[in-house]
Amino acid sequence: MSLFERWLTLWVALCILAGLVLGNLAPGLFGVLAGLEYASVNLVVAVLIWAMVYPMMIAIDFGSLKDVGRRPKGLIITLAINWLIKPFTMAALAVLFFNHVFAGLIDPAKAPEYIAGLILLGAAPCTAMVFVWSQLTKGDPNYTLVQVSVNDLIMVVAFAPIVAFLLGVTDISVPWETLILSVVLYIVIPLIAGWLTRRTLIARGRSVEDFTARIKPTSVLGLLLTVVLLFGFQGQVIIAQPLLIALIAVPIILQSYGIFALGYAWAYAWRLPHKVAAPCALIGTSNFFELAVAVAIGLFGLNSGAALATVVGVLVEVPVMLSLVAFANRTRGRFPA
Repeated sequence: MSLFERWLTLWVALCILAGLVLGNLAPGLFGVLAGLEYASVNLVVAVLIWAMVYPMMIAIDFGSLKDVGRRPKGLIITLAINWLIKPFTMAALAVLFFNHVFAGLIDPAKAPEYIAGLILLGAAPCTAMVFVWSQLTKGDPNYTLVQVSVNDLIMVVAFAPIVAFLLGVTDISVPWETLILSVVLYIVIPLIAGWLTRRTLIARGRSVEDFTARIKPTSVLGLLLTVVLLFGFQGQVIIAQPLLIALIAVPIILQSYGIFALGYAWAYAWRLPHKVAAPCALIGTSNFFELAVAVAIGLFGLNSGAALATVVGVLVEVPVMLSLVAFANRTRGRFPA
C-alpha cells in the first residue's frame, strides 16, 4: 500500500472535519448540491461512488463468473446475515436503546421514529459502497459482484415485507425509482464501463492490473470527496444536535461491529479464503442508505426522527467500515490462501 492509502483513516477524519466546517460556513452551496437529486438519489454523490466502483469493475472477469457457484458458502453467509439476522438484530437494538436505555434522554414521542429509521437501515443491504470495501481488502471482484447482485434481487421482493413486519404497518410504499436508479447507477453502468475497458485493454495487449493500479487514486479521491459531501449536507444538524446524533449512532455502531464479527467468524469457521471472507462479512455490515433515507422520508417526512436516524447511519458508516477494512487486512494471514 502507498503512504496515502496507509493513512487513509487520517484523511477520512480530516474530510469529516472539512465537511462539518464547510457545511456550516457555506450552507447555501451544500443546499444546492443536495438539491441535485432524482428519486432521492443525489447525483453528485452518485458520480463519486461511480468513480469508486469503476476500478473494481474492470477487474471482473465475466468468463470466471460461472465458477462462483462452486463456492456457495460465502453467498450462504451473506444471504443468511442480510435477510435472516441483520434486520431483526437492528430492530432489537433500536427498541432496547430508545425505549429503555436512552428513554430519559430523548423525546418519548420521537422514540418510535428513531426505531423506525434504524429498522429501515437494517433491512437495506448495501449495493454500491461494498465494492469499495471489497477492493480495499483485495476481495474477489467476481464473487463480490455475484453477492451484491443476488442481494439486490432478493431486496426487490423481501425489503417491503420485512420492513412492514418489523414496523407493524401494511402500507409500505417501496420507492421503486430509487431502487432501480441506484442499481443502474452503481452496478449496471460501471459494470458495462468496466467490461468495455477490460475488453479494450486486452485487445490492445495492455495489462489490466497496471491500468487499475494507475486509476486507483481516483477511487480513493471519490471516497474522500463523498465523505466531505455527506458530512457537509448534515453539518448544521450535527452541530445543532450533537448529543442526539451520538445517541442514534450507538446502536448502529454496535450493530455494525456485531454483524461483522458474526460474518467474519462464520467465514473463518468455514475456512473460506480471505478474498471471499472479507467482502462476505463487509457486505452484511454495510447499508443501502439511499433506499433507507428515501423510504423514511416517504413514510415519516423529511424532518422526522426516522429520516434523521437513516442519515446518521450514512455518517457512521464510512469511519466504521474503514476500521473494519483495516482489521480485515491485518488478519488476512489467519485465513487460507
